[in-house]
Amino acid sequence: MENIRPLFQLMTRRFGLLNKNCCTVGGVELSIVHSHILYEIDRQKAPSMQQVAETLGIDITTFSRQIQNLMKMGLVRKDPLPEDRRVYILSLTTEGKFIAATIDAEMNAYLHEVFSHIDEMERESVIRSIKLLNEAMSKSSVCCQPLR
Repeated sequence: MENIRPLFQLMTRRFGLLNKNCCTVGGVELSIVHSHILYEIDRQKAPSMQQVAETLGIDITTFSRQIQNLMKMGLVRKDPLPEDRRVYILSLTTEGKFIAATIDAEMNAYLHEVFSHIDEMERESVIRSIKLLNEAMSKSSVCCQPLR
């Protein structure tokens, strides 16, 4: 089989996943980890800290520090669950929602522009292949756990 690692290395660089800071929105500079956390809190709708940490594959101690940073930036709220005060529920503040929506719009515009260079049949094939690859990665015993 052809060595496909260089393809993934190049795609990772082009996608900007190695950059320390992924985005600046309204003067707020975010790391890629912060961007992923905001995305997951928004996507999961009132998740616990543990749920988001597990989804992102980040240990809870490191994740807790990231949440503290996002709280200091005024982007995330952390509230105890009334029925079990040991569990904390995460939510986005108004500014956090604005930043998450802005990043989402920018990423969608970026992906739309990238895919505009591929004809429709090939675009559908690429998207189908990405879905297939994600499914295979979720089944792998050596990769990508515990991501869903």
